[in-house]
Amino acid sequence: MSDICFLTAVDMAQKIQQKEISVREVVEAHLNQIEKINPGVNAIVTMIPPEKLLEEADAKDRAVARGEELGPLFGLPVGHKDLAMTKGLRTTFGSRIFRDFVPEEDSLIVERLKKAGAITIGKTNTPEFGAGSQTFNEVFGETANPYDMTKTCGGSSGGAAVALACRMLPIADGSDMGGSLRNPASFCNVVGLRPSPGRVPVWPSLAAWFPLSVEGPMARTVQDVALILSAIAGPDPRSPISIAEPGSLFARPLERDFKGVRIAWSMDMGGLPVDPVVTEVIEAQKGVFESLGCITEERCPDFSDADEVFRVWRAWNFELGFGGLLAEHKNDMKDTVIWNIEEGRNLTGPEIGKAEKKRTALYHRVREFMETYEYMIFPVSQVPPFDLKQRYITEINGITMGTYIDWMKSCYYISTIGNPAISVPCGFTNDGLPVGVQIVGRHQDDFGVLQLAHAFEAATGFGKRRPKL
Repeated sequence: MSDICFLTAVDMAQKIQQKEISVREVVEAHLNQIEKINPGVNAIVTMIPPEKLLEEADAKDRAVARGEELGPLFGLPVGHKDLAMTKGLRTTFGSRIFRDFVPEEDSLIVERLKKAGAITIGKTNTPEFGAGSQTFNEVFGETANPYDMTKTCGGSSGGAAVALACRMLPIADGSDMGGSLRNPASFCNVVGLRPSPGRVPVWPSLAAWFPLSVEGPMARTVQDVALILSAIAGPDPRSPISIAEPGSLFARPLERDFKGVRIAWSMDMGGLPVDPVVTEVIEAQKGVFESLGCITEERCPDFSDADEVFRVWRAWNFELGFGGLLAEHKNDMKDTVIWNIEEGRNLTGPEIGKAEKKRTALYHRVREFMETYEYMIFPVSQVPPFDLKQRYITEINGITMGTYIDWMKSCYYISTIGNPAISVPCGFTNDGLPVGVQIVGRHQDDFGVLQLAHAFEAATGFGKRRPKL
């Protein structure tokens, strides 16, 4: 039965629908894997009681027996990031302030996963309020990287990435403001897609038109990510920026001919410090893209002002979301969250307007650049997985990082322009630590990003390498 956990999500769903395996067998296999592995890595932090999960599995098996129409994720166990609201299931946001909070409604992404037939197993660990690309908090502690238990798994969707890598879940959800779907995927040898804003509608939200934060899928293969996206994408009136195209578009085959497709290739995005260990791993795979027929050129758009734009809008969002908690709960909040809230309070109207003007100019520079290049290839993270006890990177190649987010510019530059981006396994350092490559597509071309990632994955197979756990 343990072999079930090592199936892809696509194969698992197919076997359930063809009655080759039962939903109960799937749930039991994953519960056994969680019991065996989770205490060591601390990825899944709140669980549905096993007896309730098995009751739901049996009910779904009866639906299969009756010949009912089954959703695309029917019978697949899923973990929800502990930032997503889950009706009747504790949602802490990684904060001591909410350690006993139980929502009365589901987030839209949770709602859609359930509607597609997935079975909620529990919640995956995240840093406090999702702040920072290192998964630790004062409620549940740290989540370890399964490829080296002394290293971080990244964040903020770190628990999801580890649960996938350890075969405790076949699918998971996550969110991404500055790299939180991409960075942990890179650090844990799985796949994380930051979709275009509005591709997966976000609700509830205090800022319904805010494009910097997105929600999206994580899995072990690109095809599995596409399967999840087919279930969670599509318009919804609760999100005014939701894209009208239906999720079913992502159920199409991902195969494509890439002959003559031009790619802009840059390992420093115009001057960012990147650890040579990371650069070496990604550069070694440049020939793979060329073997697919792509024409790679050492080029990069002008990302001037991306840093300022991201910092302004991130600070604005932190003050909006958590500023009301500061006066009463400051002693229960980590220093980096407090700093981000206070940065938001110090913003002036003209500063926000200036940032928006610069974001618009940045978007158009990249748009015009990508009239020539269909894709851009960058590192996901500027460093490999680092020490679990180190809260954030303070220096790269002798260059000091001024804040807890500076080391993630390779991801958050892309967040500012809103283009879809994916992290796909790209190889390993000499120490056996995973490194992902970031594939960025044109405006709202999420499907195209999946296609190139799928082709690269098929040509390399790095994602098949499991942690020794």
